[in-house]
Amino acid sequence: MAVDHPKTDAISPIPVSPSRRQQVKLFRIYNHYRLAVSLMLLGLLFVDPVNFDTRFRLLEYYQAGVAGYFGLNAFIALVMLAGFKPGQRHITLSILLDILVIHGLLLVSTGITNGLANLVIISVAAGNILTPSRMGTFYAALAAICSLGISGWAALALGESADDIVRAGFLGILYFAAAFALQYISLRMMRSEALASSRARSIAELEQINQQIIQRMRTGILVLDRYGQIRLANAAAEELLFGNPTDRTRDGGGALTLPRPLKLGLEAWLRDPKRRIEPFQPSPTSPVLQANFTQLDRERGDQILVFIEDMSKVTQQAQQMKLASLGRLTAGIAHEIRNPLGAISHAAQLMEESPHLDQGDHQMLNIIRRHSRRVNGIIENVLDLSRRRAADADLVDMGAWLEEFRADFLQTQDEDSALAYIDLRVASGVPPARFDKSQVEQVMVNLCDNGLRYSQQQTGDRRIELHAGATVDGERAYVDVRDFGPGIASEYRSSIFEPFFTTDKRGTGLGLYLARELCEANQAHLSLVEDGQPGCCFRITFAHPGRLI
Repeated sequence: MAVDHPKTDAISPIPVSPSRRQQVKLFRIYNHYRLAVSLMLLGLLFVDPVNFDTRFRLLEYYQAGVAGYFGLNAFIALVMLAGFKPGQRHITLSILLDILVIHGLLLVSTGITNGLANLVIISVAAGNILTPSRMGTFYAALAAICSLGISGWAALALGESADDIVRAGFLGILYFAAAFALQYISLRMMRSEALASSRARSIAELEQINQQIIQRMRTGILVLDRYGQIRLANAAAEELLFGNPTDRTRDGGGALTLPRPLKLGLEAWLRDPKRRIEPFQPSPTSPVLQANFTQLDRERGDQILVFIEDMSKVTQQAQQMKLASLGRLTAGIAHEIRNPLGAISHAAQLMEESPHLDQGDHQMLNIIRRHSRRVNGIIENVLDLSRRRAADADLVDMGAWLEEFRADFLQTQDEDSALAYIDLRVASGVPPARFDKSQVEQVMVNLCDNGLRYSQQQTGDRRIELHAGATVDGERAYVDVRDFGPGIASEYRSSIFEPFFTTDKRGTGLGLYLARELCEANQAHLSLVEDGQPGCCFRITFAHPGRLI
């Protein structure tokens, strides 16, 4: 996903000075050149010292200058080798010393006609590359003045030819030409480099933004090779495919491997790319998912992009539309339904006071009261669906919240409070979760009431277990509510979260559906865990607190 970004050069001026690292690197190269030149000049002194050019004006000074120049460059090389990073003033001083030392050698040797004059051009050029500013022009001006000064002094004091002054003038022109040309080239290169660096930073920022967007998407995204190996997965894909601790599978090298239903779907798609893959569940506790495949690189076709959609969202929307319509209908006729329902209940109470009722009449009255309460409960539940408010999420510490919930829940158990027992276990390192406390408490009350009731039916004890833990990635919390009842038959497990489905004649069939709806409103997932243990275990897996949208 790309985002338009304004041009950097239209926002702020591009810096025109070389970077610190680049400047040090260039100066190191230039110092190697100086060291090589000074070493060659020193070596020439020992080639034929007897027949050395007799035209040298001050041979001893020349020899001392060459030796000193070599010593200076060798010292700078050793200092830089030790890790010294020269600053701008050190570089400027070095260029100035080069220009002055070389002109000094020209002065004590044969003058401006000596081939050493050509080295001044290189020094001026290096100065303009290292400091492409007005200082570079100053280097050229200083070199031109020194050359003209040496030629003028030789013509006036030593009576040499005035042609050297013309030669010095031409050298001065070369100095300035080199300075201006290299300044222009250096500034262009630095502007280009600064623009490239700025665009590289912009691309890196865009890549980071895209990465954050992909990671925060609720749609799962996978990048696979042709053999089903996962190259890349965003957080939503990991949560949908490997969300629960028992669902995450890895190969021998520790890499995530595709769940078997998705791998079979990939193989079917590779055989027929036009075929639509059927929805699947990675595990019994996972939501129903839909996978869509496409080739990421159509030329080579070696990478496959997979979009993972949570089909429960679509089902949820359809059910919401159905129940919203039902809720509006119920809200419209609730008054008309409750009036005769209240009359029926009141008539049943009056009949119960009659002294002429036999045992059969009392049984009929009990049926009337029980079904009246059930009809009223159905109306209340459907009205709750139509009036459900949006979640107001807070960051919650799971251990403290579960302790508080257990204490409050046990206090509401009326005459059975002494018989109810909740075993709470909170694992270490449980991350916080972000949800609406009142809505999730409503879910927990429903699950705990069911668990206590079914445990009492099976064992005679009102006992359940609450366990809080973290998923394998350590970033999301979950809560298990386990009872010790008879459990749920395998043929009913896929239907227990559907509205109006119940195996209890006294139930309305909306409790678990309401519980899952409230969990989905808080971006949590309610599922039935099949672990082979007696009773039922319902798990609420919360979303990552930092990725909640």
